[in-house]
Formats: sequence, structure tokens, C-alpha cells
Amino acid sequence: MYSYRELRKAARQPVQVTQLKAAVLGNCSTQLFSSVLQGYANLEGLDLSVLDTDYNGIEFQLRDEGSEVFRYQPDLMILWIASEKLYEDYLDADYNRREQFAEETMDSVRGYWSLIRQHSNARILQMNFTEINDKALGNYSAKVDKSFIYQLRKLNYLLEEAMHAEQDVYPVDLLSVQVQLGQREFFHAPMYYSAKLSVSVNALPYVAKAVTDVMKALCGTIKKCVVMDLDNTLWGGIIGEDGIDHIEIGELGRGHVFTNLQRWLKQLKEYGILLAVCSKNDEELAKEPFEQLDEMILKLSDISVFVANWEDKASNIRLIQKTLNIAMDSFVFLDDNPAEREIIRRMLPEVAVPELPEDPALYLEYLQTCNYFESASFDIGARDRTAQYQAEYERNKLQAEYLSIDDYLDSLEMKGRICVFDKEHAARIAQLTQRSNQFNLRTVRYTEGEIDQIVDSPDHIPLYFMLKDRFGDYGLVGIMILKRRSDRTAFVDTWLMSCRVLKRGMEEYMMNGMAAKLLDLGYTTIESEYIPTSKNSMVRDIYKQMGFEEYEPCHYRLDIKEYQVKKTYIRDDRL
Repeated sequence: MYSYRELRKAARQPVQVTQLKAAVLGNCSTQLFSSVLQGYANLEGLDLSVLDTDYNGIEFQLRDEGSEVFRYQPDLMILWIASEKLYEDYLDADYNRREQFAEETMDSVRGYWSLIRQHSNARILQMNFTEINDKALGNYSAKVDKSFIYQLRKLNYLLEEAMHAEQDVYPVDLLSVQVQLGQREFFHAPMYYSAKLSVSVNALPYVAKAVTDVMKALCGTIKKCVVMDLDNTLWGGIIGEDGIDHIEIGELGRGHVFTNLQRWLKQLKEYGILLAVCSKNDEELAKEPFEQLDEMILKLSDISVFVANWEDKASNIRLIQKTLNIAMDSFVFLDDNPAEREIIRRMLPEVAVPELPEDPALYLEYLQTCNYFESASFDIGARDRTAQYQAEYERNKLQAEYLSIDDYLDSLEMKGRICVFDKEHAARIAQLTQRSNQFNLRTVRYTEGEIDQIVDSPDHIPLYFMLKDRFGDYGLVGIMILKRRSDRTAFVDTWLMSCRVLKRGMEEYMMNGMAAKLLDLGYTTIESEYIPTSKNSMVRDIYKQMGFEEYEPCHYRLDIKEYQVKKTYIRDDRL
């Protein structure tokens, strides 16, 4: 964790190009937090500019459409409503109305969200409410609906319920920071009474990390895969020396430590995070616990790629990366051995390598505080991802049997489908815009709510693409969002594709489908743009390859009638 001084120093470093603007609004003092947030974001690679508004100025800023905050046109609005001020409001409230305090406060919060939407396109980052243990009636306070404890906990529940229904509101779990640090470290009463600062100076970096984690997820900087060592990482002991009957796993003794870690990893897999094994072991021996021990929570079916051999782990992680076809900075590597961790840090600096504690009992708590897997969306279909990658492994084995790529692609018996956006797939579409970085021509991020608006918009022609083959169903793998520029011209606002289907002919299939769709609608011209990023250089020339003319740098144009259909082995899958 960065120190407060480091973050204040980083905040003073000039930002080269502001790519993201945030405004902080609070009923407490937020000036120090805003400075620390800018420093933390800058050190994490976000080109962030932060506007700090006046103390307790939420109402003033949001009810005036010409206010400083709306003139700033932020990408993000961070709302911090401190429990300490709520406590004072509660104590000042009429005693007979205190049982309505949570509902009335939640109504005010919803009102703030509504005002932001009226005058801004900013996404909302909402802090939840930290605990204040006033113990007016001791422990019995938790049972009395007029008590502040009762109302505060009810308020957090109402907030979570409200955010669940709002697609442009993202939670910042301030309460978990308080739990992590403890109240004495988190809150410093003299600072609150003298400066209205509702967290201590030492806690500010932790709050800044929580907010930065959410911002990074919104910008598409996310982890997608955990690469795991086995011996003394997923179980206690060494399988090659101790044997399957003597490794530590299960509910008894030290085995409970590793069982709970596996439970957490299994949960990650269910939420769409890929699991891979990278172990220095004999493969058959390394697989025995997964296949034979009922105490193992993780099974081979949970592992997307299983690599166990005596090669160096850096080379094996490169093999896993090639198999999964995701960026190297999408990986988190878990290994109990400090020497192995240091080798990966040196040879694969993009990979996140947590410094696991010496005591395995601390592994899970430490990894949870690292918060590697912050997300800005969730798609229930993500649970199928492991099976999809296992099918991909079978495809790769098949490819080795063919002498030509054309014969291989033809053998896959691929079928594609082109569909117009619908609200049923809005979550998956939004997730793809937030997670796709490599095959992404303009890297525009959309929320689920914004996708819903595009579904209903007469100014857009939004298409998604499905793919399946004889090994399985890839699902929704590509998106094209076209904007109407005139009756005859459409602009490619978004063209992205999952890297899982690269080299399958999907880009040609998508281009053929887009051109045919626009031709049917009477369009004559397609205009497009490529916006370079550090990750999408692979598609730099895609428009030229598809027959577009570059009429100025990174801007392209195509006469649809002159378009020549591209060769692909993907056949239409008719409904």
C-alpha cells in the first residue's frame, strides 16, 4: 500500500493527457481524499484529473445545472455521505420519525442520482455507510427500529438494493475498508471535529485504492485468470514426496486453510475468472488429488489449462497465455515459493504476483484485501467460460493434425449468427465493451444501462455476433455498433471481438454481415476510425485489410457497393 506522503507527492506530478475526470462530492471534508485519489490513480497508470467540491456542498452543486461540478463535465461522480454527519442529522430529527430515517435518507440519495443524470452523463461511484456504534441501548440497540444502529444497517441494505437496480451506479465498499483497518485506525475523532475529515489520514490511501479499483475496472483494466501452483499453495505438503494420502486438505488441521482457499477460487471461477495450474510436477501425479480426493473443492473440470512439468514457470505461463489468448497483464500468479515469485516478476513483469504470507492461514485474507478481481459488470453466462476454454484446448490439439489452416478451419464446422441488440444480452454486451482491449478498434466502454438505451435508439444499428462449432458454443463473441451519420452514411462507433475467436475468420464474417446489413438498409458508405491504445495494435490495419480507404490518418471510408465479400469458413446458422 502506498503511504499518504507518497500519494500526495504523486498528486503533484503533472498529468500528461487527462483521459478521465472525476468529481468528488461529500457532506464531509474531501480535499485531502481528492488529492490522495489523484496520486493513487496516477501511480496505477490512470491519467486522472480530480475536482474537489466544497464541504457539504452536494445539494448546492447538484441542484444548479450551471454549477462548478456540471461545468467540469466529469466522467465519474463520487458521492461520499459520511455516517458521522448522518448521525448528527438523526439525533436532530424528531424522535417520532426516527424509524423512517433510513428510508428518507435513501430517498435523498436517489434524488442525487436523478439530479446527476439530468445534467450529466457521468457514472456514479457511491460510497456505502460506515458503522457508528453509539450503543444508546447497548447490544439491544440492534433490535430497536428507532436506534441509529438499526437505521444505519437498514440504510446500507436499502442502498445495496437500490444500486442493484441502477446500471450506472457503482458501489465503493467503504465499510469493508473500515472492517479491514479497524475503527481506531480508520477514524480519528480529533481530525473529524477540527477538520470534518471522516477517515484518518492513514486510512485515506486505502479509501483511494477502493475507488481506484472501481475506476480501473470501468476502464477495462481487469484480471481474468489465476495461475496456481499446487504444492503448499492449493494443498499442504508435496504430492511427489508425501503422496496423495498425506497431503493436507479437508476440514481438519491445517488442511482447512487450503480448503477455504479452494472454496474462494471456486467462487472466482463461477464468476467467470479462469483458473489455470502451473506446477513443477509429473502431470499424472499432480492430477491425482483432483481426481481421487473427495476433500478437493477444485476438480479438473474447473481448470481451464493444466500444465505440470519440469520446465521453468515463466515459459509455462507463456504457454498458458498463448492457449487462453488473453493479455499477460490479465494474469495473477499464486505460488508459495518466494524464488518462483521473484522469477516471474522479473521475466513477466505484466503478471500480478502477490507476495503471499509465510503462513498459509493468511493466504485467503491477504488475497481478498488485494482485490484483484474488481469488476464493473457481471454476466451470468460467464460461468460457462471454463468449458469454453477446455473446448479450445481440444481445438488446438485438432489443429496439429492438419497440414493447412484452411482444412483445419473447415473441419471445425463453424456456424455464426448475426443479431440486432436486445435487452436479454445487454449485460454480456456491456461486459465485452468493458473487458475487450486487443481486438477493439475504438475502445469505447458502455454500461448495461447505456446498452439498453442503444437498443431503443433510432440513431444506432447495433449488432452482436454468435459463434459455435462442433466442439461447443462460444456464445456472444463480437459487437458492432453503427451510428447513423446521414441517410446514406453509417459510422462504426464500436467494433470489438473476443480474442477467443481470433484466427477463426470471425472478423471477416462480421465485416461481411455488417456490409450486407447496411446495404439492405439503403446505405452506400461506411466511415470508421481506429484509436490506438497500448493493447490494440493487432487491429491497426484491419480496415485496410477489409478494403477501406484511409482518407486521413486513422480514419477510413468504404463504398459498400464496391465491397468484396471476404472468405470465411463460418456458415450462417439460421434460426
